[in-house]
Amino acid sequence: MFILLLIAVPVLTISVKLFDGPGESWSHISTYLLPSYLENSLYLALLCSLLTILFGVSSAWLVTRYHFPLRKVLEWLLIIPLAIPSYIVAYAYAGFLDYGGVYSIFMEVFGVTQAKFDIMNVFGLAFVLSISLFPYVYVSSRAFFLNQAVNLLEASRLLGVSERKSFVKLILPLARPAIVAGLVLVIMEVLNDYGAAQYFGVNTFTTGIFRSWFSLEEPETAIYLSALLLILVFGLILIEKWQRRKIQYSSVKSTNTKTNKRIVLPKFQQFIISLVVIIPVVLGFFIPVLQLLIWAYKTVDKVMNQSLFWLSLQSFGIAFVTAFFTVFFALILLYFSKWNKITLVQNAAKLGVLGYAIPGAVVAIGVMIPTLFLDKWFITEGFATQFVINGTLIALVYAYVVRFLAVAYQPLESSSLKVSDSIPDSSKILGMGNFKTFIKIEFPLIRAGMLSAFILVFIDTLKELPLTLILKPYHINTLAVKAYEFASDEMVMHAAIPSLFIILTALIPVVFLNKLLLKNE
Repeated sequence: MFILLLIAVPVLTISVKLFDGPGESWSHISTYLLPSYLENSLYLALLCSLLTILFGVSSAWLVTRYHFPLRKVLEWLLIIPLAIPSYIVAYAYAGFLDYGGVYSIFMEVFGVTQAKFDIMNVFGLAFVLSISLFPYVYVSSRAFFLNQAVNLLEASRLLGVSERKSFVKLILPLARPAIVAGLVLVIMEVLNDYGAAQYFGVNTFTTGIFRSWFSLEEPETAIYLSALLLILVFGLILIEKWQRRKIQYSSVKSTNTKTNKRIVLPKFQQFIISLVVIIPVVLGFFIPVLQLLIWAYKTVDKVMNQSLFWLSLQSFGIAFVTAFFTVFFALILLYFSKWNKITLVQNAAKLGVLGYAIPGAVVAIGVMIPTLFLDKWFITEGFATQFVINGTLIALVYAYVVRFLAVAYQPLESSSLKVSDSIPDSSKILGMGNFKTFIKIEFPLIRAGMLSAFILVFIDTLKELPLTLILKPYHINTLAVKAYEFASDEMVMHAAIPSLFIILTALIPVVFLNKLLLKNE
C-alpha cells in the first residue's frame, strides 16, 4: 500500500492543485490554443493507431504464418525501431527529406528536382511516431500468433475458408486483446511525446504543458493542462473497455502436439512478402540511422570528446539504477499482494500499473511540487540546510519508477502465472516460508521475465525526454537531453552522435530481448 501511495502522489498532487485555480493566461489558452491541443492529440492518437496496426499486425502475421527469404533476420529487425527514440527519428526525417538530405541527393541522381516533402505537420508527425512505435503492436501480436492453437486454423481450412478470410474473420477478432495491449502502449507514448512534436511545431497537450511552465512561468496553467490530459488518457482507456464490455476471450489449447508449420508460397509471392515486411524496418530504422551516420561523419570532430563519453556513462548509470529499483518494487507489489490474504490488497496492487498511463510531463510536475514542499519543510524544521530531494537524482529516479512500474510489472506477472501454484504450495507444505520459497524456487523460474522487465525499463529510461527535461539535476545531463538541446539550438547535425550513442546502447538490450522471445517460441 505504501508503494501504491508513492505511485498515486503525482495524480493526487495534480488533483489537489486544481483547487488553486488556473494562471492568468488560462482564458487565452482555453479560447485559442486548447482546441488545437485537443484536436492534434486526438488526430495523432487515431492516425498512429491505424498505422501501427497496419505495420505491426501485418508484419507479425506474415513472419509467423509464412516462410520467405530473410524471415529469421526480419523477425528481430522488426523490433529494433524500439531502440530509436521518436524525437530522434523526427530529427533524422526532417533532414532526410530536406534540401541537401540523402533523399534529395538520390532524387537529383534520377533527375527529379522537386525532392522536398513537407513533413513538418501533424500528418508527418503521425508517420514518424508510428514507424517508431509499431514494434509494441508487433511484439504483442506476434506473441499471440505464435501461441494460437493449430486446430483453429485447421478447422477453418476444413470448412473451405480461404487463408485471407480466416485471418480477417477468425484470427484478428481473437487477437484483439493482444493488439489492444500493444496499442495502448503506443497511444500512451504518442500522448507523452514532446521532442518530436516540439521540433515539428505541432501543438499538443505536452508541448502546451512545457510552454505554460517554462515560457509563461505559470505552473497553475500547466497543472490544468495536465489534468485535462489525464482525463483524455483515462477516457480513451474507459472507452475501449466499454466497447468490449460484453465480449469474452479464452485461450484455446490444442489437444495435439503439432506445431503451426509456416506456409511455403511460390517464389514470387515469397519475394513480395519479403518486400512488405522489410518496409517498416527500412522506414523505422535504416533510413534514420543512415541520415544520422552521415551527420555524425560531418560533425565527429566537433562533438566527439571526453565529455560525451562521461555523458553516456551518466545516462547508462541512471537507466541501470532506475531499472533495478523499478523491477524490485514491481516484484514487491506482485508477490506481497499474492502472499496477502486480504482481497482488497490483492486487487489494489493492480492499480500500480496505471503509472504508465500518465504522460512523463504530468508525472514530472506531480513529483516536483510535493518534493519541493518536503524540502522546504526539512529546511524550516532544521533537518537540512539545502534541498535533498527536489533537483536531485532521488526525485528523478522516483519519477522514473512511477512512470515505468507498469513496464516491469507486466512481464513479471506473465512469468509468475506460468509457475503452477502447486510448486510453491508443495514448498510451504514442507515447512518453507513465502520468502525462502521465492528465493529457492520461484526466482529461478521467473528470471527470464525479470530480465525482460529490466531491459524494457532500461530502454524506456534511456529514451525518456519530457520527464528528464523537467526533473534532471543541473549538474547531470543525459544523451536524450543533449540531443534535444542540439536540435533546439538549430544544430541538428550535432545531435547525430548523441543520438547514435542512445541507439547503440539501447540496441544491445533489444537484440537480447528478441533472443528471449525466440527462446519462448
